[in-house]
Amino acid sequence: MKVSLSWLKAYVPINMPVAELADALTMAGLEVEAVEDRFAHLETVVVGRVVEVLPHANADRLKVCRVDAGDGIVTVVCGAPNAAVGLNVPLARVGTRLPNGTMLEKTVIRGEASEGMLCSEIELGLGPDGSGLMVLDGDIQTGMALKTALNLCDHTLEIGLTPNRPDCLSIMGVAREIAAIQAVNMKPPLISLPDTEGDIGACTSVTILAPDHCPRYAARLLEGITVAPSPYWLQDRLHSVGVRPINNLVDVTNFVMLETGQPLHAFDFDHLAGHRIVVRTAAAQEPFTTLDQKARRLSDQMLMICDGEKPVAVGGVMGGLNSEIEATTTRVLIESACFDPVSIRRTSKALGLNTDASHRFERGVDPDGTLFALNRAAGLMAELGRGRLVGGLIDEDFRQSGPLVLPLCVRATNTVLGTDLDRDTIAKLLVRIAFKVQADGEDGLQVEVPSFRVDVTRPQDLMEEVARLSGYNLIPTTFPTLPAQGTTPFPLMVRRNQVRDILGGFGFTETINYSFISADSCDRIQLHPDDPRRCHVALLNPISEEQSVMRTTLVPGMLESAQRNLSRQLTRLRLFEVGKVFLPQADALLPLEKEMLVGFLTGPRAKSAWHTREKACDFFDIKGTVEGLGLALGIASLSFAALPDDQCCYTRVGHTAKILHGVQMLGILGEVDAAVVNSYSLKQPAFIFELDLEALSRLVTDARQMAAIPRFPATARDITVIVDRDVESRRLLDTVARFGEKLVEDLYLFDVFAGDPIPEGKKSVSFRVVYRSAERTLEDEIVNEIHHRLTHRLITEFGATLPA
Repeated sequence: MKVSLSWLKAYVPINMPVAELADALTMAGLEVEAVEDRFAHLETVVVGRVVEVLPHANADRLKVCRVDAGDGIVTVVCGAPNAAVGLNVPLARVGTRLPNGTMLEKTVIRGEASEGMLCSEIELGLGPDGSGLMVLDGDIQTGMALKTALNLCDHTLEIGLTPNRPDCLSIMGVAREIAAIQAVNMKPPLISLPDTEGDIGACTSVTILAPDHCPRYAARLLEGITVAPSPYWLQDRLHSVGVRPINNLVDVTNFVMLETGQPLHAFDFDHLAGHRIVVRTAAAQEPFTTLDQKARRLSDQMLMICDGEKPVAVGGVMGGLNSEIEATTTRVLIESACFDPVSIRRTSKALGLNTDASHRFERGVDPDGTLFALNRAAGLMAELGRGRLVGGLIDEDFRQSGPLVLPLCVRATNTVLGTDLDRDTIAKLLVRIAFKVQADGEDGLQVEVPSFRVDVTRPQDLMEEVARLSGYNLIPTTFPTLPAQGTTPFPLMVRRNQVRDILGGFGFTETINYSFISADSCDRIQLHPDDPRRCHVALLNPISEEQSVMRTTLVPGMLESAQRNLSRQLTRLRLFEVGKVFLPQADALLPLEKEMLVGFLTGPRAKSAWHTREKACDFFDIKGTVEGLGLALGIASLSFAALPDDQCCYTRVGHTAKILHGVQMLGILGEVDAAVVNSYSLKQPAFIFELDLEALSRLVTDARQMAAIPRFPATARDITVIVDRDVESRRLLDTVARFGEKLVEDLYLFDVFAGDPIPEGKKSVSFRVVYRSAERTLEDEIVNEIHHRLTHRLITEFGATLPA
C-alpha cells in the first residue's frame, strides 16, 4: 500500500519527521518498506534566467535560448511560444529523469547543441499547463534547485501490510493509525451531495439472487454527466500513489477506493439492458469478456453482476467490456457492494485476475462503509462531471448480525503480554482506534469492535491491539524458566540419526524428497493390483499432477532423484533417504504414518585409479550395505532369504531377497527390475533396499556386553559340499549354527561355484569354520572330530556330496 504525506495530512495533522513516522508505523504493525520523495527528480532541475533568445537557423518553430544556470551560461533549444529574455524558468540539466521516464542527455537538435530542457508545468508533474514554459518569480535566485525554490516536498510511504489488516488498505485507514500514534483526532472527509431530482426507484432496481456471495449491494444514479479529464488536484492525488488518471468518472472511483478502502464500479447506465442489476452466480462455462479484453469461461461458483439480459461484471474482480465508461457516457450507475471474501479469492485465483478491487474484497471490506463510499463518489462525480443526482439510493442489505462486542479481562491481558497496564490505560488505547469501550465489573471491559476491523473476532485480537498501541518495545524482556535437566530424545529420532551417520560413513549421500508423488508412480514401479500401497491420500489442492498424492513408499522419489543425477553424468551413486510414508486406514480419519528407509546403489564399485580397475557393483554390494548397517546398530542376527517370484514388483525376479530378523520381515533388497529402470530412464543396472525403520529400531538396544580378549589361539577348517542349486547358502550356515557346537566361534561363506565339473543342477558351496576354546589350546584331533561330525550332518540333512 502506497500513501503520500500530502494526502494523509488532509485527514490528520502529522507532527513528526517522516523518518520517525515510518518507524512509529512499523512498530505499530504497519511495516514501512520504503520512503521516497515524490519530487526527488527535481534535484537536478534549477532556476534558469533566459538571457538571450535567437531564432533557430534550421527550424521556424524552434528557438535557441541562452540561459544563465547560476554556474554558467548554457544553450538550450526550445519550442515554447512564451520563451523571452528575462524570464525565470525551470531548467532541467543533463542527467535529469523526467516524470514520464525520459532521461535528458546532451544532444544536437536540427544542427544546434542543446544542453538541457526548459520545462512546462506538465512536463515536471507540477500542474496541468503544457502550453508554454512555467514562469517563476523573478526574485528567485538563479541556479537554485527548483525543489528548494518552490519548497516542494511530499514523501510517499510504501507499507507492507499483513493480510489481516485490510482496514489499512486506504488513506483513511493509515491516517487513523497515525492519529492513534499521535493521540490526536482524525478528520474524515466531508460529503457534499447536490440537490436531487426524481426517484431512483422509478429508474432502476437491484435483485440479489446469491446473498451468501453478496450480502450487501448499494447503488446511486447520475444523469447529464460529462466525461472529461480530471482536475489537477485529483490527478495529483492519484499520481502521488502511483495510479494513472483516466477520466473524471473512473478517477473518482479509484480516488474513493484509495481514500476509504471500498472498491466501487461505475456502469454506463444506457448499456444496462432493462436498466436494472441482477446479482447471481454464473452458469457453468458461461462466456464473458472482461475490461482487459480477454474472453473468459466462468464456473458456477463465480459471482456475476448482470443487467436484465447478460453479465456486465465479475463481482468484486473486474468489470465487463460491454458496460465500461466511454467518452459519450451521460448516465452512470455507481455500485458500492460488500462481497464474500472467500468467493472473491477463489474467483480471482481461478481467473488469474488480481486487481485492486479483488485485493481488498478478498481480505474483507467494511460492510458499514458501503454507503459512505457511495455517497462520497456520487458527490464528487456530480461536481466534476456537472451531472444531476437522481433522488434516493438502493441498498439491498441481507446482513443480520449487529456490532460485535467482545469481553476483555485486564488481568488476562497483562498476563499474556507481560505488562502492567491498568484498565483505564487499556480503554484509552482502544478508543484511539475507534473501538467503543465500557467497564465490565472490577477487572473487565466490554469492547464493541468497529465494522472496519474485520480481523478482530476474539479477545486475543484485542490483546494484540493493546500490545502494538502501547508499544512492543516497551514490553519488558523476560526469560522462561528452564529446567536444568534436559529431555530424553525420542528413541526413533536417535535411531534415525544413527542410521544417517552409519550410511554416511559407508559413502552414501542422503536425499530429501517431497512427501507428494504422482498418482501413476505405483504403475511405474509395478506394484501389484492388490498391493495396499496403491491406496493413496489425495491432496485437495496439489502443486502439480506430479505431486498430487501422499507417498506410500519412498521408492519413486528415490528413483527420480537417481534419474536427475544420472542425467547429469553422475554415474556412481550411493543414495539413501529416511522419511515417512502415509498409508490410508479404513477405520480412521488420518493415515498411518510409518518411518521408512530406502537405499540406492548403481555404477562402479569404486572410482577408477592407477591401482584399481573399475568394476560394476552388484547384488552383494547392496546386501553387504544392509548387513553392515545391522552390525553397526548391534543387530547381528539379520538374515536373508529369496523373495518368491510372485511377490517381486520393482525388483528383478531371482535377484531379490527378504530382509529378516527371525521370522519377522523387515524389508527387501535386490536389483531394480529392467522395466522400472527403463521407466525412470536410469540406463544402467541399479540396486535398492527398503526397510521398515520403526521395526528395525525396535531391535536395537543400547545395552552392551563385555567379552574378554581370547587367551588361546583359534584354528580354522574349510567345508566344501555339493548341494542342489536351489539350496540357499544361508540354510547351510544356519544349520551349522543350530548344531550348537560350543567350540565353533565363527563361520562364513567364502565361495560358491556352479559349472563344469560340478554336475548340472548342482553347486559347490565352501565356507570356513573357526574353532576356539576359552580354556585351552585346541588339538588337531579334537578339531578334526568336531569338523567331521559337522560335515556328516550337512551331508545327511541336505543330501549333499563331497567333491571328488
